[in-house]
Amino acid sequence: MPESKRRKPKNRPPSAKAVEAAKAKDPSPTWYVSLMAGLMVFGVILVLLRFILQLDQLVLLAGLVAIAGGFLMTTNYR
Repeated sequence: MPESKRRKPKNRPPSAKAVEAAKAKDPSPTWYVSLMAGLMVFGVILVLLRFILQLDQLVLLAGLVAIAGGFLMTTNYR
């Protein structure tokens, strides 16, 4: 009966290429962080205003899009 391959250990140190790639990227600029947080806060304010002031559904949609944009920006934050 054939023998199965051994699994590689999970706690391997990162390769030299991965370490170099991580160090090569600069940290995010201040305006990026401000815009990211601003979009999320602005979106929450729009959602709250939609329900407090009984505004149109487009205000809710715009708020949710702003929140989603802020969260998508967090994927590129360094």
